[in-house]
Amino acid sequence: MTVRPASGTDIDAVAELWVQLAAEQRAHGSHLLAAENHAQARDLIGQYVHADGVAVTTQAGRTVGFVMFHTETGFYETDRTRGVIDNLYVAPGFRGDGRGSALLTHAERELRSRGADALAIEALADNAAARRLYERRGYAPHRVTFEQSVENDTHSKDDP
Repeated sequence: MTVRPASGTDIDAVAELWVQLAAEQRAHGSHLLAAENHAQARDLIGQYVHADGVAVTTQAGRTVGFVMFHTETGFYETDRTRGVIDNLYVAPGFRGDGRGSALLTHAERELRSRGADALAIEALADNAAARRLYERRGYAPHRVTFEQSVENDTHSKDDP
């Protein structure tokens, strides 16, 4: 198994995997629509590839996993440079052999080499498998997001 930086020829395959990731996350409470955001995701992935912020893992020439990452910049001065791992995904059937950990290691190493002295990654609260992986790797909760459904013209309060 290898992990390598993504190139322009990987964008379409990563975009397809991103759609799978978004679809799977719906089971964990994500509101993000998968197929409906394919074009936007593809454009964003292209930007990340251009900035050397995507790595992939392959099996028999097929892209089966990816990680996206960047060094955080913003409007405020901070006392740390934070590296952010935006997406980490391995296709079903290729999980459990260390690919996710290898992708995470690649992103962590790249972010450290770019000056990050704190690393951040998000997981949906209901995604126990992702949370276990990140906790095993030394990540701890830093910020908690609370959400409440509201009733409006398009949703009842009980809609997920």
